[in-house]
Formats: sequence, structure tokens, C-alpha cells
Amino acid sequence: LAGPVGAADFNPLGGAGSGAALTGKTFSYADGARQVFYESGRTLYEHGRPSWGYWEVRGDQYCSQWPPAAGWACYDVTSDGTAVRFQGDSGTVYEAVPAP
Repeated sequence: LAGPVGAADFNPLGGAGSGAALTGKTFSYADGARQVFYESGRTLYEHGRPSWGYWEVRGDQYCSQWPPAAGWACYDVTSDGTAVRFQGDSGTVYEAVPAP
């Protein structure tokens, strides 16, 4: 029996890898939310209602901005080859899998 996937099974994607893993893709989160990463740099997050923001790769991190907030939040991105994890400066980890 396979156990839960641990952090050791996730590898850093870096900037180019993050862009390739996210661009044009839709991901689902455990809480039922979905997020689409458009090539244009727009992102749509849906969890009960749609929320439009912006995303880009800065250095080795995925960064997002959600109006009306002006600031950007950046995350390290890791993957096990299927799922992706976003980890912010606070240490909080968000995990998503490709949406069907």
C-alpha cells in the first residue's frame, strides 16, 4: 500500500519548470476550488464564485496578484510529476492536481 505523498517526493520546478507546468492548465484543489493559468498572464480562481487575477514567473517563483490588492505574492513551486505544490514565505502549502 502506498502511503501519503511526502515533501521528499516533490521536486522544485524553478522558473522555467513552473511556467511549463502551469501555462494553459487547469488545476483542482482539495477544497473543491479550481484555478486556470492562461497564457496571457491572467488566472481564474473559482471557489463558489469567480475571481480574476494575474500570474507570472519571477525568478524561480510563481507570483500572483489579485485586484483590488496591488501587491504580488510569490511561491516556490514543487511537483511530483502530477500534483503541484505552492509554498509561500509563511510556510503555508497549497496542493493542486490537474483538473479532469
